[in-house]
Amino acid sequence: MSALEALKKDLDGLQIEDNPQIVKQKSRDFFWYSPVLKGQLDHVTGDLVVTPKSEAELIQVLKACYAHDIPVTTRGTGTGNYGQAMPLAGGVVLSMTAMDRVKEIRPGVVVAEAGAIVSKIDEATRAHSGQELRLHPSTARTATIGGFIAGGSGGVGSINWGGLRDLGNVIRLRVLTMEAEPKVLEMTGEDLHKVMHAYGTNGIITEVEMPLTAAYDWVDVLVGFDDFMDAAVFGDALGNQDGLLVKEIAPIAAPLPHDYFLRHQKFIRKDQSVVVCMVAPFAMDAFAAFTRRFKAAEMLYRSDMASEADLKSLPPAYELAWNHTTLRGLRVDPSITYLQVLYPFPTQIEGVRRMTELLGDEVPGHLEFVRFDGKITCFGLPIVRYTTEERLNEIIRLHEDNGCPIFNPHRYTLEEGGMKQTDAVQLAFKREADPKGLLNPGKMIAWENPDFDFSSNKLFLFPGLHRD
Repeated sequence: MSALEALKKDLDGLQIEDNPQIVKQKSRDFFWYSPVLKGQLDHVTGDLVVTPKSEAELIQVLKACYAHDIPVTTRGTGTGNYGQAMPLAGGVVLSMTAMDRVKEIRPGVVVAEAGAIVSKIDEATRAHSGQELRLHPSTARTATIGGFIAGGSGGVGSINWGGLRDLGNVIRLRVLTMEAEPKVLEMTGEDLHKVMHAYGTNGIITEVEMPLTAAYDWVDVLVGFDDFMDAAVFGDALGNQDGLLVKEIAPIAAPLPHDYFLRHQKFIRKDQSVVVCMVAPFAMDAFAAFTRRFKAAEMLYRSDMASEADLKSLPPAYELAWNHTTLRGLRVDPSITYLQVLYPFPTQIEGVRRMTELLGDEVPGHLEFVRFDGKITCFGLPIVRYTTEERLNEIIRLHEDNGCPIFNPHRYTLEEGGMKQTDAVQLAFKREADPKGLLNPGKMIAWENPDFDFSSNKLFLFPGLHRD
């Protein structure tokens, strides 16, 4: 009897899928955003999808896989963009989507299972007590909260609250280890960084405790500019308005808004750059007054003055921003790709201007204003009009040479993507939590190659855990 057949016998009674076509579908994420990863990962598939409905079933799966030396790759709904949840070594694809309960809501806090859809959590907390999550991805209507924490870094709301890396944005994680007898760990404080944004390589997140903030019926606003740099300056100034409550600020260069935002196209000229905003209703008068300070600004659309037909047909503003911008672009032009850039404070506007002048329409700008280390600055998710991998690497080098770090979405490992450091503390935790290296193999270079230099002085989205 093969190990896989023995595993199926051990998991009798659980929800298992072994149809090769469905298994391959459940083995994929949005890696195809990258033409580089598309070539590398298109063939990747697991052997079996297992969908536990409880922590007890999940422990049963982990014990059996450990006994049979079968790799386990945890996934939510597969909305990641760079192969984080793709089973490079085959084995079991562990779908967390059935563990989706919102378990507790209290002032400032929600507790949910890892497979809960982000927007469903917000619906529950809004109905219960007028609260919502501080941060969510642009894929809120499909992404799981566990997937967001294990693979994301920030998103809508980061202009106020920073990123998931910032202490306080995740309160507690319940995590299972991959051992003969899996341990249940309750992780808080500094320990959270051992498993956050680790792609499920060193523990299975089963439950999350997240902070909440006041919920609003956010007003979606599009502000137009004839020049992208005017849009960038506006976004930077808006982010620094302490009394003006906004949740999203995304300047996007022409012609992308007109060409990609098809349902909003009637509001936008082809030569207009646009700042996508979400504004609290009570702040709209102040927002309008602030916008009038910028002679180049033109209010193109605001949802609080939209027709019923438009409100029904238009997607929310957050589905124009972050990597939804790229997704909408790929639907129009499948040849494009994107990068992830940080324009460091305090020279973020100069950095944007330098790269805009250097690369022009080959790399049209898309900025996301955020708090990063307590300062208002911007990330870039620029569109790249892709030609070759060599030219893509040259564009990356030009950013780096001009002081704009790239977090490379064309790599599937933690270290190469630059999304965080792997260091001695995290490596030691993986050795404890996953001694056989069965969790999402191939995603952590330092596990495969202990000599990998993980003490780099480069700027990372997640801080290293090592302290002198």
